[in-house]
Amino acid sequence: MTQLASTREELAKLLAPARRDGAVVGFVPTMGALHEGHASLMRVARERVGGGPVVVSIFVNPLQFGAGEDLDRYPRTLEADLEVCEREGVDVVFAPSVDEVYPGGVSTGSTSEDVTVAPGPLAEVLEGKTRPGHFGGVLTVVAKLFGLVRPDVAVFGEKDYQQLALIRRMSSDLCLGVDVVGAPTQREPDGLALSSRNRYLTPDQRAEATTLSQALYAAQREAEHGVEAALQAARAELRRGKDVDLDYLVVTDPALGDLPANPEPGTDARILVAARVGTTRLIDNMSLTIGAPR
Repeated sequence: MTQLASTREELAKLLAPARRDGAVVGFVPTMGALHEGHASLMRVARERVGGGPVVVSIFVNPLQFGAGEDLDRYPRTLEADLEVCEREGVDVVFAPSVDEVYPGGVSTGSTSEDVTVAPGPLAEVLEGKTRPGHFGGVLTVVAKLFGLVRPDVAVFGEKDYQQLALIRRMSSDLCLGVDVVGAPTQREPDGLALSSRNRYLTPDQRAEATTLSQALYAAQREAEHGVEAALQAARAELRRGKDVDLDYLVVTDPALGDLPANPEPGTDARILVAARVGTTRLIDNMSLTIGAPR
């Protein structure tokens, strides 16, 4: 049976038996509005910890939302989320209030006395360029949650690939001792990556949104001919979208660094895309193998 904790004290009490027994603790941080993509992360966490507890947090983090973003309209669906967690065999759901996570209040100004995480240069490109301050908010809340849950393993989806890369870097650089695991992106039958924001799309926009994944699949097919061939194939697909406003389309190495000018055949890479469909901003990414058939 899934147990619910809303305070630090309740969370510590529920996890005390596992701590005492030396069990491996798995953790899946979320902002709620859970779907099959989140459920797949819970299953990966269960595989990693065996009989140890799996903890899911449900917390809409105000620190990672910028001015004009969708904090107020972000869906809060706790009852439905608890049903998903119960179905997937989650042991503990941690659903704290904002005051519980940020006892001193949320402050993003330069005069703030709060201790926050500085994510470094990787947070200033791609999503970070469009959403300044976003990844500082993400890493700060993840660091807080790691401190509260004290997991051995934490599972994040590859759909938010830049976020995953930054959290891995934080865990390593700050010696947090958490094994950060990336789980494959879950997709609809037509290829659209599962996202809580898909619910904002009208039926017509929902059909248009598949242009993003179609572009990435096209890049995968052409990657054996090189980076530029992959990008050209993706751009050709994106141009078919009538209501798709492209933000970026890039090919990087798996750690989001620059690829060599002339990659060796078989070089692993990542292609990432972001675009607005109507007023909804969507992101997606896929792996590529440059200079060799998949």
